[in-house]
Amino acid sequence: MNLLILSCGTRDKVVQYFKAAFAGEGRVICTDCSPYAPALYEADAHYIVPRITAPEYLDVIYEICKKEAVTGVLSLIDPELSLIAAHETQFRALGITIIGSDYALCERTLNKWELYCWMEAHGYPCAKTYRTMESFCGALALGEVHFPVFVKPMKGSASIQIARADDMETAAFLFAHGEQMIIQEYMTGQEIGADVYIDLISRKVVSIFTKKKLVMRAGETDKAVSFIDEKLFAHITKFVEESGFAGQIDIDLFEQDGVYYISEVNPRFGGGYPHAYACGADHMTLIRENLRGVENPVQIGGYAVDKVMMKYNEMMLIEDVPRDSATDADASR
Repeated sequence: MNLLILSCGTRDKVVQYFKAAFAGEGRVICTDCSPYAPALYEADAHYIVPRITAPEYLDVIYEICKKEAVTGVLSLIDPELSLIAAHETQFRALGITIIGSDYALCERTLNKWELYCWMEAHGYPCAKTYRTMESFCGALALGEVHFPVFVKPMKGSASIQIARADDMETAAFLFAHGEQMIIQEYMTGQEIGADVYIDLISRKVVSIFTKKKLVMRAGETDKAVSFIDEKLFAHITKFVEESGFAGQIDIDLFEQDGVYYISEVNPRFGGGYPHAYACGADHMTLIRENLRGVENPVQIGGYAVDKVMMKYNEMMLIEDVPRDSATDADASR
């Protein structure tokens, strides 16, 4: 029972947690396109691979899977989620379980407009969103939305190109100078993050960890405090199971006037997951059990509350890292 983590980057803690869960039962293998991805060197074995856009990328991954007798695979970056989901048949033929959601769901969550339309159609509260300047201006004239607003890419992650607009001139400029932009209602309530695991066998939500975000940095939670709210658990469970997600997902929400608004969904481990693990929400063990063919019981809640997570920088020293123009260009990942 061996796990392959694709595009591991700087997610050292995730690799460490998996190694602890798989100790004595299997190995953890990591890949990345850069030799300067520190999480590579936490794994039992690692491989430097082409970029995910390279024509030969998947063939390289399949060969690694065969060599390492991989039984489960997951990715830690958004662009790769749809790629591996689209090739589920090929992975399954190798005896490998993709720990994640299907292709259609990956595509929906990575497209903020499609996700908004689905939530609107299914009655889930969400920030008002506009795909054209005409529809936004019409809603503004009717008083359905007010400044400030957020202008952001329809597809994107890590808060890249997201900006606040306090007036029409700014909103029009940002919308015109971005690629496939949308305009979204500005939410002022408490921002919340949820780390959720959906059992790969039962397809039931078996674990939810929630935190109130205190400080953000570069699109990720920098400081947060854990809390429990049964109403929120029920809301998340209904949304997740009705959507059909599987495996690990990360949900961003806002609580405003007693209502929970779903903002974004990432069908992977979020950057703030170590907070969940440290408080007792061990999703690595749930994944291990699923790969063994064991269905996990529902265990929502039960983690430590009022625990504040504060991120800080760490460093790693290694030797004999290959250097060339290609890998140097990837060093900023």
